Amino acid sequence: MTSSLSALDNIAWTPPKLSVIVPTFNERDNIAPLIEKLEKTLKGTAFEVIIVDDNSPDGTADLAKDIARQKAHVRCIHRVGRRGLSSACIEGMASSSADYVAVIDADHQHDESILPEMLRRVEEGADIAVGSRYSGEGSSTQGLSKRRQAGSTLATRLSGILTGKALADPMSGFFLMPRSLFNEVAPRLSREGFKILLDIIVSANRRRGGKLVLAEVPYSFRPRFAGESKMSPLIVAQFLGLIVSQISRGLLPTSFLLFSLVGASGVVVHLAMLTLAFEVLDFNFANSQLVATLVAMTSNYLLNNELTYADKKLRGRRFWTGLLSFYIVCSFGTLANVSVASVLYEANLANFLIAGIAGAVMSVVFNYAVTRMFTWR
Repeated sequence: MTSSLSALDNIAWTPPKLSVIVPTFNERDNIAPLIEKLEKTLKGTAFEVIIVDDNSPDGTADLAKDIARQKAHVRCIHRVGRRGLSSACIEGMASSSADYVAVIDADHQHDESILPEMLRRVEEGADIAVGSRYSGEGSSTQGLSKRRQAGSTLATRLSGILTGKALADPMSGFFLMPRSLFNEVAPRLSREGFKILLDIIVSANRRRGGKLVLAEVPYSFRPRFAGESKMSPLIVAQFLGLIVSQISRGLLPTSFLLFSLVGASGVVVHLAMLTLAFEVLDFNFANSQLVATLVAMTSNYLLNNELTYADKKLRGRRFWTGLLSFYIVCSFGTLANVSVASVLYEANLANFLIAGIAGAVMSVVFNYAVTRMFTWR
């Protein structure tokens, strides 16, 4: 046993200076070519590639593990039962022991050849180096459609207002920073959503008293190498939720904001169904109200399953048991709504309108807390 340990001690090993985090979902065809590109551009730098895969059905994790068996500088974190780009990035960076961590997309749209320059800028004093599509010689014309480019520009302006930093591309998913800075802000980062850099910048800037030093390294945004884009209305909704959450300094979680927006849509669905059942189908009011309530609750459940809790999306048998628990929870939420509103109104603490709003808020808070605990636990 002793001789074996001595043999291991004599094996030359260089710890990685840089960990490159690659969050993936259905990126099997992109992994091997990306690793080859990283090996070429980071030649001479001790680095590792950490693939963080959200249990991709296309076998991304299996391929990453096969590569890891052949290459010591590649490893895979295979996540089962949890999803989301931000949480994947956080988990990947938290697993690193390197001095520096970088995040890059798997689809080859980020230009990996600027990583050495990003590392140099951070070593020279910048807190975070950002690969920018909009600064200097950077360009996004190849990788983004006109509609997505316009949306990205608007998001950049909103982010600039929030961060208070003159950063051309705060929506970038391509950045490098000291692991020590990540360790500082990690407890404050949201695991929800897709725009982790914005969250890091806001959290770190507050922690550093507004003195965070950012460096932008321009590059040309390339077309996707293989696979399909992950851009969807969900990403837009979660980004807007993150903006409001940061403005409230985390008091309002992104998921609560999405849950509330879904609830507001449910009111519209309820009123439309009530009108249809009562005015068109000629149901009596009680039955019309019952049908409208069930349809609105079902609509809210479907939207929350797709948007608010996309990272915990219920499928198969769990979808139906989740729907049943959602019905039950929302029934209790209705009782909470009526109880709070009635107490405030009857005690002359508020007029009927204020009492009604208070009851509705109570219902949303109750439903959010309990469904998070029981339906999407």
